[in-house]
Formats: sequence, C-alpha cells, structure tokens
Amino acid sequence: MSDLRVGIGCLFKGQRWVFGHGKWLGLGLLPGLITLIVYAGALFGLAYGADDLVSWVTPFADGWSSPWQGLLRTTLTALVFLFGLFLAVITFTAVTLLVGQPFYESLSEEVDRAEGGEAPESGLPFWRELWVSARDSVRILVRVACYGVLLFAAGFIPVVGQTVVPVIGFCVSGYFLCEELTAVALQRRGMVLKDRLALLRGHRAAVLGFGVPLSLAFLVPFVAVFLMPGAVAGATLLAREFTGAPEPAPTPAPEPAPESAPSLRKD
Repeated sequence: MSDLRVGIGCLFKGQRWVFGHGKWLGLGLLPGLITLIVYAGALFGLAYGADDLVSWVTPFADGWSSPWQGLLRTTLTALVFLFGLFLAVITFTAVTLLVGQPFYESLSEEVDRAEGGEAPESGLPFWRELWVSARDSVRILVRVACYGVLLFAAGFIPVVGQTVVPVIGFCVSGYFLCEELTAVALQRRGMVLKDRLALLRGHRAAVLGFGVPLSLAFLVPFVAVFLMPGAVAGATLLAREFTGAPEPAPTPAPEPAPESAPSLRKD
C-alpha cells in the first residue's frame, strides 16, 4: 500500500510543481496540443470507418438474420474503436515526448535541480537521444500492441470480456504510460530500456498508482494536454524515488556571532 501511495503522491506532486511554475506549464502545452489535433483526426476517421471495416472483415455474416448480424457487427465495431482508443492513450505520450523532446528534457532537469541541486546528464548528443527515445518507444509500442491483441480477443469472452478485461487494459496502459514518462529522467541517468523495465517491475504498485489514474485522465482529450507537463515532472519525482536520489541538503544555519571578550580594564 505504501508503494501505491508513493505513485499517486508523485502524480499529484508533479502537477502541483508545474502549476507552481507557470513558465514550464505554458511551454509544455504546445507539443501536447499538436499531438492532440493529429490524434483527434485519426480517431474521428476510425469512428467514421470502423463499421465499414467490420463489414469488410465479416463477409460470413452477410446472410445472418436479425438481430444476430447487427449484434455481432455492432460489438466488433465498438471493440475496434476501443482498441484504437487504447493504442491512442499509449502512443499519445510517446509521440508527445518526441515532439517536445527538448522541452521535456529541460523540464525534467529543472525538477531534479529543484529537488536535489543537481541534474544527471546522459552525455549523448541531442539527435542520439532522440533516436534512442524513438527506438525504445517503438519497442514499448510493440509490447503494448501484443497485449492489446490478447485483450481484444479476450473481450469476446462473456462477462469477463466486459468486466475484467477493461480493468486489465487500463492497468497495462497505465504501466507502460509510466514507463514512457519515467524514461525521460531515467535515460539521463544512463539506464537503457532493459534496466528501466527491471526497475519498474520492482515497484509495480507505485507504477500502477502513478500510471492508471493518469491513463484514465488521458481519455479526456484536453485534460491530456494540460496534464502532460505535470506528468513529466511527476515521473521525474518517481524516478528519483526509484533510484534513491538524495534529498536536498538542508540550508546550514548561520553561525552565531562571536561574543566579545569581557574587558579587564579597571577604571
């Protein structure tokens, strides 16, 4: 339970940190807004064409009588859209981080400085960092797609597919969402993808406490844009918790002024 509280606490602390530093909040909205516009168009297209796609892949149901044909295709259309929404929630963070790479790196460094007085640096050139981030994001998305296919298939199981599967889906999305966000701070600490995943596995409760509420919030389009800078800040705080970053050194108290020696002069 304590790990769960750590994850939730870092999520709220990150939002509070960014809203207390208006400059970083303002600069962080643009990458998320650009990504949101692109994704909104893609989801609109999916919603518009999902029924045609389902009809195309289920020609065997053309001769079915009512209501079975409509029930099958309506269910499949809803699942296709939910699968697309699931992927959008996961990939939104990766794409936004790539679009806003320089800003989010600077934001993460500033949080580290504010909390501990120093900001670790990877030492890699900017383009190399961008390539590593893109490559790792693709690897994560492949994993997410595999989970998504399994969950999509499990969605056809009566009762379980409508109750348990969505819960598992949000846990999966929250877990990998947290990985994408903490990667900004952990890459600066020299951790490769394999090491980052091992670190997260050792703190599953904290990862879910951070990622699941955030993935639920990201379902609301404009909320995702406004929460993204704070999510990066909170993930940096979480990375500090995982790696045992030192607490800021207390400000030393001023030394008392030396007392003047008593005078030995006699009047």
